[in-house]
Amino acid sequence: MKAQVLVLRSAGSNCDEELVHAFGLAGADVDLIHINRIIESPSDLERYQILGIPGGFTYGDDVAAGLVLANELRHRLGDALRSFFSKDRLGIGVCNGFQVLVKTGLLPGNDGDERSATLTDNESGKFEGRWVWLQPASSVCPWTVGLKPPVYFPVAHAEGKFITRSAEDLAALNRADQVVFRYSLKGGGKPSYPADPNGSQDHIAGVCDPTGRILGMMPHPERHVDGTQHPNWTRDGIKPEGDGLQLFRNAVNSV
Repeated sequence: MKAQVLVLRSAGSNCDEELVHAFGLAGADVDLIHINRIIESPSDLERYQILGIPGGFTYGDDVAAGLVLANELRHRLGDALRSFFSKDRLGIGVCNGFQVLVKTGLLPGNDGDERSATLTDNESGKFEGRWVWLQPASSVCPWTVGLKPPVYFPVAHAEGKFITRSAEDLAALNRADQVVFRYSLKGGGKPSYPADPNGSQDHIAGVCDPTGRILGMMPHPERHVDGTQHPNWTRDGIKPEGDGLQLFRNAVNSV
């Protein structure tokens, strides 16, 4: 039986089809469903093993990026989501989806409904759209098993700076091995702008919850699953697959 994936869209989602494509390439059956349909029937979540929240600008990023959708999830689907993730299921939020998961409290997930981290305005003060190098950094996250560092994904965001509530919260993330990706240079080492496009604390590009099963990241792995999506494929030759496909294949194999 194939893994069953729900990609949840809402007003302003614009990377949902790419996320559907990535999971499909990885061998899953994928349904793309509007949040209103799940709110009408929260028990429908139980049909799925993986939940994906795509990038975009949900509800115009009114108030703050991802906050309106996060509040919908917390107040209208909170019980259903807690039940879903209590059964060893997986979740991923990319870019706006990462912002949503952080603002629901599902990520980093150490403090219940209290938010110990957030994503805020890029230090550059502007929207950043570029390709970046990432170093996988966690041994507890099933999404990143076998990724060959560094990986190359694009970013496209204005509010991608990851910051924690306190230095102790940052230390706790590192102790728990919840930092999944860091921005890096191609050859390794600590980057400066623009290799780190937003000025995140500790160059953090993605984190997971304490179980490792819920992943949030600002760069877009779903935009590099095909070899021809690499910006230099005509000069360097087509790779058999993009760097992001292994991430989605890991999730599908895990469930």
